[in-house]
Amino acid sequence: MSDGQSHRRYETPPADDAGRRAPAAPGADSGGEDAGSAGPDADGHSQDVEPAGPDGAGQRAGALRRFSAAARRSRGARLTVCAGLLAVAMTAGAVAVGGGGNEGRAGAAGAAPAVVAGMLAGGELGAGIRSLQAHLRAQPRDFGGWAALGTAYVEQARTQGDPSRYPQAERALERSLALEPGNEQALAGQAALAAARHDFTGALAYADRALRQNPYSERALCSRIDALVELGRYEEAAGAAATADRRRPGVPVFTRYAYVRELRGDVRTAREVLRRALDSASSPADVAYVATALGQLAWNRGEYKTALTHYARALAADDGHLPALEGRARAQAASGDRAGAVKTLEQVVVRSPLPGPLVALGELYEDRGAGGDRAKAHDQYALVDAWTALARAGGVDADLDTALAAADHGDAGEALRAARAEWDRRHSVHTADALAWALHVNGRDEEALPYARRATATGYRDAAFLYHRGMIEKATGRDRAARGSLTAALELNPGFSPLGARAARAALKELEAAR
Repeated sequence: MSDGQSHRRYETPPADDAGRRAPAAPGADSGGEDAGSAGPDADGHSQDVEPAGPDGAGQRAGALRRFSAAARRSRGARLTVCAGLLAVAMTAGAVAVGGGGNEGRAGAAGAAPAVVAGMLAGGELGAGIRSLQAHLRAQPRDFGGWAALGTAYVEQARTQGDPSRYPQAERALERSLALEPGNEQALAGQAALAAARHDFTGALAYADRALRQNPYSERALCSRIDALVELGRYEEAAGAAATADRRRPGVPVFTRYAYVRELRGDVRTAREVLRRALDSASSPADVAYVATALGQLAWNRGEYKTALTHYARALAADDGHLPALEGRARAQAASGDRAGAVKTLEQVVVRSPLPGPLVALGELYEDRGAGGDRAKAHDQYALVDAWTALARAGGVDADLDTALAAADHGDAGEALRAARAEWDRRHSVHTADALAWALHVNGRDEEALPYARRATATGYRDAAFLYHRGMIEKATGRDRAARGSLTAALELNPGFSPLGARAARAALKELEAAR
């Protein structure tokens, strides 16, 4: 059973080198218009959109058809999401600004207007993108504007669960570099894009290049931490976090610093850092981010009442903050409020159909077991498969998501293929856990055990990891170790998963009966 929390570190706000955070309110769209589509722009003019390459366009179109079909099977609840994704994906290979014959005009060739930066930093992501597009139509040689637009597309993709934005981001950043080779803004943007696509080796390389240009680039410093964490290079990540804290202290760095400490088993320091960050947070976006991180830390340790308090504070600051809504749903489910959890997660997946909440909602349907719930659960899992195809069409390495979902709710062979592919790229605790579990569901438990042990070796405490390890130990005849791991999982977070916790309790009962 996947806990759906493996990408929690991406919920920290991306950095903005004006000392602010680029917005990540997932409900912030472009005011009902798709910033990446052809048609009238914010000023009512027709946009000239560069065509996508035929291969990329065909792949995206196929992925969109698959996603739309899965959404129709899901009782139509996701059709509003599909409509938005369809509008974007058909033009995702384009920068979606249009030249209009302006390429020869002299531009500022510097940063985008301060008013646009303020919009992006203040939470008005859609308005900021529209303003950047209008600015770049007038000043097409502004390399800083292209870098800002590319980074904004990355953020829009991340917050809306829409990977079809990534090709647009890539083209905008490439245009910035064509105008001003080696400029730090675009390199930092490429680091963020690579991390969003789960190309963490590339993210590290781009971040290092950006930091050679500007050692104080907050975005590059944060991308470097993210990349090292995801590559499983935790000692280096700790050093990178300490360096970032010295150079650019602030909420983006604090939240990453806390996560690195948590991964190394130092929950006390992680909590204290987050509490101080919350005390220093001034904008609603920062409050929502940090309060959500505190909620997730509490939930992971089974402190559901505390978690709900933190999520309530996050949602008071930003009532559309999807990570807080998802976290609240998990805490509601663990506290026994299954109806509230289902209602909340249904709201989340309509707006952002990502694998974590889709799997969590499917498992809640299975656990509830009312009429039609099994079909509803299968609909959610089908949407995971369709989202994965869409993500890959947008250049995202989705193997970890595939492995975690397929191991429990899909093709066991595909789960193992994806987990092995991910392990070949990076050796984090999350990839170790995914590979261990994929091997287990394929009946290869002796092979699985070293990876399960590695997933729990850094001091990081995760109930799903302990559950996986315990089930693998049980399957290999290590009953005493299995009892210890399964007991530890349920003591740490007894509601870590409605299906996983049930299976853990049943396994413990079997082990006790066999003593």
